[in-house]
Amino acid sequence: MVRYRRNLAVGGTFFLTATLADRRSRALTEHVAALRSAVKMTRRQHPFTIDAVVVLPDHLHFIMTLPDGDANFPIRLSLIKRRFTTAVVKAGAAVSRYPNRELALWQRRYWEHTIRDEKDLERHVNYIHFNPVKHCLVTTVRDWPYSSFHLYVRRGLLPEDWGGNSRQEGASFGERQN
Repeated sequence: MVRYRRNLAVGGTFFLTATLADRRSRALTEHVAALRSAVKMTRRQHPFTIDAVVVLPDHLHFIMTLPDGDANFPIRLSLIKRRFTTAVVKAGAAVSRYPNRELALWQRRYWEHTIRDEKDLERHVNYIHFNPVKHCLVTTVRDWPYSSFHLYVRRGLLPEDWGGNSRQEGASFGERQN
């Protein structure tokens, strides 16, 4: 079996995607307060900055920047997933188990990409903010409540009508064009 090696860039910025094992689940949006709490607790123990985030029913994307001298984003994501799972179970939600009896709320693996430069960061922030439209959850970016897009608008970094709507031609932010 091939061993995957993560790029543990000290003080790096990373685009991460974590997905629930059951892609039909809505646990992330149904328990968004528990997710926020899990992130907050993890940030107290292992500080990091969230540069952009979107929470969808079955997966989340976020960009995390680590402090100088620290490269351990895997522990942060692991703690967020574990704390969220614990909270969901305590709330009484049914969570299946893998054959080894481990709770199976999350897929075991996750996607990680090291942000290389400002253009790469901008492309990934755009991808994050447009993702609810891409998944047909809303027709405009501003209509999705679980997104850092709203913070970007409040800070004057993006206009409220950014991204247009899903009915417009060419709305595919963050994805490579051939």
